[in-house]
Amino acid sequence: MISNWHESINKRDASKLGSMLSDNAVLHSPVIHTPIQGKKMVSMYLHAAFHTFLTDDFHYVKEFVNGQTAVLEFQLTLNGIEVNGIDMITWNDDQQITEFKVMIRPFKALNMINDQMTAMLAKLQQQVPQYAQ
Repeated sequence: MISNWHESINKRDASKLGSMLSDNAVLHSPVIHTPIQGKKMVSMYLHAAFHTFLTDDFHYVKEFVNGQTAVLEFQLTLNGIEVNGIDMITWNDDQQITEFKVMIRPFKALNMINDQMTAMLAKLQQQVPQYAQ
């Protein structure tokens, strides 16, 4: 599963996200207090994250895998701010993501990413019928 994730990141291709997620996937966002639940909603948020985070200099700097869980530390620069974060991914026996947790620092980056993600989510809901409420 983790190799499929890296392939999507390296190609900047979000088209396979739906097939990588279990139906009951859960996303823990660094800015939303309640978990985002279900394949449709998690897919929408991850699509928005792809558009927000995958700049030319986005890259994973460390990876820790234990069984069906991976912790991936990433770095990127957004609007001149150095962003550092962690993706914690858990998957099931079918190699589908069941839980995705994101942590980001510093605080000023978190605020900026929140604004960018909110705008991207609104855009996706308008452009992509499957994400409309």
